[in-house]
Amino acid sequence: MSIRYKIIGWGLCLCAVCSLVGQNEVLAQKETKPDKPKTLPEPLPKEGSITDGAIVKIPPEDALHPGYTSLFNGEDFTGWKVPEGDNGHWKVVEGVIDYDAQSEAKGDKNLWTEKEYGDFILSMEWRIKETTGLYKVPIVLADGSELKDAKGNVITVELPNADSGIYLRGTPKAQVNIWCWPIGSGEVYSYRRNQSVSPEVRAGVTPKINADKPVGEWNKFIIIMVKDRLTVILNNEMVLENAQLPDVPEKGPIAFQHHGGKLKDGTFSPASSLMQFRNIYIKELD
Repeated sequence: MSIRYKIIGWGLCLCAVCSLVGQNEVLAQKETKPDKPKTLPEPLPKEGSITDGAIVKIPPEDALHPGYTSLFNGEDFTGWKVPEGDNGHWKVVEGVIDYDAQSEAKGDKNLWTEKEYGDFILSMEWRIKETTGLYKVPIVLADGSELKDAKGNVITVELPNADSGIYLRGTPKAQVNIWCWPIGSGEVYSYRRNQSVSPEVRAGVTPKINADKPVGEWNKFIIIMVKDRLTVILNNEMVLENAQLPDVPEKGPIAFQHHGGKLKDGTFSPASSLMQFRNIYIKELD
């Protein structure tokens, strides 16, 4: 082979080597090139912080109820009648009214307001702390009747349960129920079960929908009483609409219901009021 061809061959080999070295350098740069930093979401403004020149402030609960009167100060039972001899079972715990269904009062065990009310809007939150056993629950139909078998016997199913309620106008008869039944809270038991009132009344006090949140979570009632008519909104769902309560008193206090308690064997009745209440406001319409 001539010297000329040898030189050309060496040149081609050198070009190939340089090309490979260049490609490796490019690959190495690609492999070591740092990723672009991820953009993190900006933190939400805290109360009192300045955002775009405006102070962001979380409104207190009072500001959400203009024109209402607070029925509970979050500290004690000012404005309420604790049952005589209760022995600390109705109590205030971390800003909420707490009840363990074990009042030792000899008479009425319910917690009543000192003041009486006629027409009003009551806004309040409540929660069932836990269920207290299996209860034989009837299947309540839309007209307020209960599902029966071919022989006319009421059909029940055993379900975890707890039980309390809100007494209106000073009478247990006008009780807005709180419980774990499939029909849902907001029902007025005494009127629904009263066969002496009209079918329209019984259907009217039967919830249109079960709007309860799971046991342990907070629920919100808005209860409206105007003359003998009751409307109940539960968690933004209207469960009773202008239901009639014949012969309901014109005025009376409001109460949180005691129900159930411990049995002789030390266990709770499966319909006990292990309850908490908070953010209780009322607007009188009289």
